[in-house]
Amino acid sequence: MLRSFAVGYERFCRIVLMIAVTHVAFLVHTLMGVVVIGLFPSISATYTTYRTWWLDEDHSWSIRQTWTVFHRAWKDELAGANRFGWPQALLWLLLMFDYWVVNFHDAGTLGYASAGVLLIGMVFYGLFCSLSWAIRANFNESGWWIVRMTLQMVIAHPLCSLCLTVLVILTVCAWMTWPGLVPAFGVALPVFFVMMIVGKFGKVPGMARPTEDDKPRLRLQTTGTADK
Repeated sequence: MLRSFAVGYERFCRIVLMIAVTHVAFLVHTLMGVVVIGLFPSISATYTTYRTWWLDEDHSWSIRQTWTVFHRAWKDELAGANRFGWPQALLWLLLMFDYWVVNFHDAGTLGYASAGVLLIGMVFYGLFCSLSWAIRANFNESGWWIVRMTLQMVIAHPLCSLCLTVLVILTVCAWMTWPGLVPAFGVALPVFFVMMIVGKFGKVPGMARPTEDDKPRLRLQTTGTADK
């Protein structure tokens, strides 16, 4: 029993180390791209890093391997991730502005009702965005294909959608309750749980262990063989 506890504790520590390294890599690479260019490739690389780790038979990644996988994914996504991410960001800004207008200005009962509807919409949009990046990390397809696939996933896999929705709410609550989580782990921590939920409940082709029957459209992950 003590041996099992020691093995489990070691695995837990290695996962925490990988998340921490991914967070540092996220910050460094975002700054490398002067934020405007580097942010969305860093988000994409975070998802790709966790997907690669999830599919790897050996989960005992070193700092070097985590960094190498992240860096290669970031370079590959400089153009594509920005094309995919900026439209999402603009819609986020629009939703938050609308929420600010109706929630912090006296608009009567209709205003409060609109604020509630917008809040629910933002939660579900957070679900959509988190799932869309996970789908994008798994399939080498166009942005519109990813959007359609994500919408299908939200409807076809309600357990996965429910877990992701709860995760979005818990993440916001945790960040507001313990602000130290943001500088300590940033988005690297919630993205890790997103990938674990999608891997467990999403039933996405390519998120299970690789087989000979994997669809040819799955994204080729050359980063998975990085040297430790």
